[in-house]
Order: sequence, then structure tokens, then C-alpha cells
Amino acid sequence: MFEEIRITGLGVIDSSTLELGTGPGLTVITGETGAGKTMVVTALGLLLGGRADSGAVRAGRSSARVEGLVRAGASPGLADEVEEAGGEVEDDTVLLARTISAEGRSRAFVGGASVPASVLARLAEPLVAVHGQSDQHRLLRASAQREALDRFGAAALAEPLGAWRVAHADLVATERRLAEVLGATRERAREAETLREALARIEEVDPVPGEDAALAAEESRLGHSEELRTAAEQAREALSSESGGADAVATVGAARSLLESVRDHDPAAAELADRATEVSYLLSDLASDVASYATGLDVDPARLAAVSERRAALTALTRTYADTLDEVLAWAERGSARLLELDGTDDEIEALRTRRDALRAELATTGARLSALREEAAVRLSTEVGEELTRLAMPHAVVEVRVTQAESTAPATPNDPAPGDPLRVGKRWLAHTASGLDEVELLLAANAGAQARPLHKGASGGELSRVMLALEVTLAGTSPVPTFVFDEVDAGVGGRAAVEVGRRLARLARTAQVLVVTHLPQVAAFADRHVVVEKASDGSVTTSGLTVLDEADRERELSRMLAGVDDSDSAMAHARELLESARSTT
Repeated sequence: MFEEIRITGLGVIDSSTLELGTGPGLTVITGETGAGKTMVVTALGLLLGGRADSGAVRAGRSSARVEGLVRAGASPGLADEVEEAGGEVEDDTVLLARTISAEGRSRAFVGGASVPASVLARLAEPLVAVHGQSDQHRLLRASAQREALDRFGAAALAEPLGAWRVAHADLVATERRLAEVLGATRERAREAETLREALARIEEVDPVPGEDAALAAEESRLGHSEELRTAAEQAREALSSESGGADAVATVGAARSLLESVRDHDPAAAELADRATEVSYLLSDLASDVASYATGLDVDPARLAAVSERRAALTALTRTYADTLDEVLAWAERGSARLLELDGTDDEIEALRTRRDALRAELATTGARLSALREEAAVRLSTEVGEELTRLAMPHAVVEVRVTQAESTAPATPNDPAPGDPLRVGKRWLAHTASGLDEVELLLAANAGAQARPLHKGASGGELSRVMLALEVTLAGTSPVPTFVFDEVDAGVGGRAAVEVGRRLARLARTAQVLVVTHLPQVAAFADRHVVVEKASDGSVTTSGLTVLDEADRERELSRMLAGVDDSDSAMAHARELLESARSTT
């Protein structure tokens, strides 16, 4: 919702600010022909990301600038989108801006951050619906027409539409997963076969944790058993000779005896004698252990061959699957779990197909119900819009809200449809989207006997604006758009019909912010805020400014619009009468 619009150097407007308030209400803009009333609509178009025309820059100015102060809280998600674009939200307000240079360059800003015009358009588009003589109306888009019908019939449509969206999202996800699983079936089969071969190979070897280190030590001992036994026997002979030669035990024994003989003469000698005795015992034990070691060393070529063969088998595993035997065993454990998962693919495919078929059946039922409810809502919407058009001087106009479905041929495999294939509803195959089976189109027959045609083809600019007003009034309270702009919606009407235009605009303004450019006093009389575009000239340069009128000034402006001249007593009386009538009927 716009709180304020500032215009600088645009067309005939030198510098003006339009204050729109912070809530619902009807603001009308009036002024003499050529004063620049439509420049306000042009300014809004720029803020909506419209095409920048350097010809709109005021003569003598290097650039034009338009700023709009927007209340962020009135539009869910706007603050997050602004921050995502790099802008800032201050005190729940966002400043949107657009500049145009006289050379044709254009820049856009959101919350102080420079952004592409497309980003400005994306952020601002949900904020304003502009209905003018040449504007692209929001309700001319097929998606907006379907959304409008769904909001109008929300009481009946909300539950089945919600159920459809949940089931449809589930179907899309299920069919996507099924396609992925089926597409990967061959790869999964190859992966499973590779895993089976690898696990069978590991199972055949049947490694034991830590076995490789133990076997390496045993192989080294068996491979050098002769050297080990020779060294052990020689060491035993050096420690304790069986041939009577000099050995370590005898030599140490002699040293111990000598020290024992003098131990009584000196405590130090006694200590040395004790240590020699200890060494003698240790040498005797060592000699015995070495002899036992030498005796236990047997040459066993068969065992050596078996150990070497076992080590080769283990090495082949670590060379293929992991760096160590423990890592090979961990790999085998993961491989077994993966093989179980791959072997369960057929079960998953069957489950996915069952789920898909159930969802398609559910959607067929829900979609048919949703279509029927939409058709009922379409009849009611057509009737109510027609009643509004009668009040707006289009008594013979008929708006038809047409609900149709796009039929398609049966898929190549009807019993096994692919993702995105049409949905079977009864005997028909129908296209489907997240919004249902239906395409909604608004058609207009502007005159009696005329053929109903799409809105943008079935009416003149003025008639189309009134149709849009009738639609917006009928949809009042359900529209997510906080601000509506009507540029000369009253073109081609007068008298009682003009009063009804004003009354319809006032009704719409109960729930939304409505901005109207008008030349009819009957419409202006219903305003909550009346802004006049005043033109001044110094003989060479013409400027326009925006002025909010008080009650007395409103009467004078309405009298001018009625009589075309200032200070007409009868026009002033008529103006007061219009204002009183408007107050009493709103």
C-alpha cells in the first residue's frame, strides 16, 4: 500500500508529492485538461517497472525521478524480498524509486539499493492493479482470472483446492522418483553384480582383524629360521659353553669369587660382589632361555608356504578395496548394506507405482469435484458482475466466466503413465497443473447480440475499465492487491451512471486503497481525499502541482467541473448537493 508518491521533472510536473494515507480510501485526482493528471498514472507505471521514455522528462531537466513510499506490512513477503534484493526496510516502509535521464538511461532502486528494472517490476507488481485506457490489466492474464474465480468461490473451493494441491505435489514427487529409479535400474543392476562379486571374494578369503600383522611376523621368522637357530646356538655357547671353553657365565663367576673374597674389608667391595652375583644369575637364566629358543626353532617349509600364500591373498584385498585389512572389512560391511538397498529396488518400484496410481485416482475425483464447483462459482460471478455493469451504464453487457478443460490423447502406455502425462477423468484424458484441471477465461459481450470475446478484444478502453471496475468491486475483500488505480474509468458515461461509477469506486475503497483520475464531478464527489492538479504558467514554462483540497476547495473544484467556469452560484449549489448525496449513500 502506497503512503506517498513523489514526482520530480516528469512531464508538466516540476516537483510534487501525493500523500495517499496509510489505509483504505478513495483518492480522486482532477484538474483541467492538459494539467498533467495522467502523469500520476505514468509515474506509477514507472514504479511498476514499465518502459522508460526519455520524452517524459520535463523540458530543461536532465532527468526525471519518481519515488513511492510503500507500507511493507500490507504485502506479505515484501520485506523479505526487499532484503534479498539488497535493500532496506525502515519503520516498516520501503522506498521504491525510478529515474530517467534525458538521454534515455533508466535506473531502478528498491530500499536504497540499485536493482534491474525487472526486479523492481517483480516486487511492485503485486502491490498495484492499474486500470487505464492502454494499460495491461492484471485480470487479463489467464492465471489471474483463475485465481480471481477461486477467491470469489473460496467458501466452497478452498477445501477441494487445498486437497488437490497437496495430492498433485505428492504425485509430481512420486512420478519424479519413479522415473529416477526406473532410469537407474540398469546401473543399479551393474552395481549390484559388482558388489556381489567383491563380497564373494572377500568372504572366500575370510580375513580376520589384525591377521595381516601377525602373519607378517610369522613369515619373517619362518623365512630366517636357519639364521635364527645358528645365532641362538652360538649365543648359548658364548654364554654357557658345553665344550668347556671360556664363556660369560664362568667369567662372571670368577669375578664374583674375587669380589666375595674381599667383601669384608670394604662395604663398596661387598656391594660389587652382590651385583656380580646378580649378574651371574641373570646370565644363567639368559643362557637357559637362549638354549630353549634355539631348540624351538624348527625349519617348516610347508608352513612358510602357507603363510606366504595367505599373506598374498590378504594383500590382494588391500590392493583392490582399501589400504588396510581393517578398512577392507569396513568396506565389506558398507557394501553388504548397499547390496540390500539395491536388491530392494524392485519393491520400491512396485510401491511407487501403487502410490502413483492411487494419487491419480484421487486427483481424478478431486479434480472433477473442483471443476463442478468452479462452474457453479463462475455462474454466480458472471451474474454479479453483470449486475454491476448494469449500474455502470452497460446494461446489455454480459461477462461470461468460462471454465474449460484441455483434453489430450491417451498416453502411449495408459497403464503406466509417464511424469506429466494427462490425467484420466471418466472417459477423458485431461491436462493438469498444480491449480487443477481447469482453464478459466473471462469473456465479454459488450452489446446485446454481440459474440462473447476475450476481455481485451471485446470492449473499448473505457468499457474495459468499467468491466474491470465491476470485477474488482465484485471481488472486493478477496483481492490480494492493496492498491487500485483507475485512469478515466468514467470515460463515455454521465448522469446517473457516473454517480454509480463513483459509488462503486467508494465501495471498493472500503477494503483497498483506490486512486482515480477522473473528469466527472459525480465521481469526484465520493472521494475521501480530493487532489487537484493545478497548472501555472509564467508565460514560457508551464508547471503542475498536486494540492489536497479542503471542504471549501472541493466545492469550488466540483463546481468548476460542473460548469466549466469559476464562481458559478448554481454550480456551487449543485456541487454541495453532489457532496451531500455522496455522503448519504456511502
